Amino acid sequence: MNLDDIWTRFLTAFRQADFIMSIEKKLVAGLPFLYILTSGTVSKEMIEETIKQEAIRAMKGMRLNAEIIYVRKEALLYVYRFRFLVPQEKMFCCGNLCEDCIRYQSAT
Repeated sequence: MNLDDIWTRFLTAFRQADFIMSIEKKLVAGLPFLYILTSGTVSKEMIEETIKQEAIRAMKGMRLNAEIIYVRKEALLYVYRFRFLVPQEKMFCCGNLCEDCIRYQSAT
């Protein structure tokens, strides 16, 4: 699983929305931010719903989560902190007899 491919899929699909003039992903202090320039005929709620729907499509079949945090609005520009999160589960046995060891999970 490559997060760059998921980001590309997400941004490409998001650009298809008719109220989006442009969308840009910027890394600030190591955190990804979305800068979304709109046509002005859209509400904040509609933007957030579109972000959620496109994130779900981009993550389909993957064990990922998305975190969306509204930051600010300047005229027609909306800024969100957005990132795809990989679950933090142990993927191997370290040999320390941990209570949440991968060996104790049932295979599904």
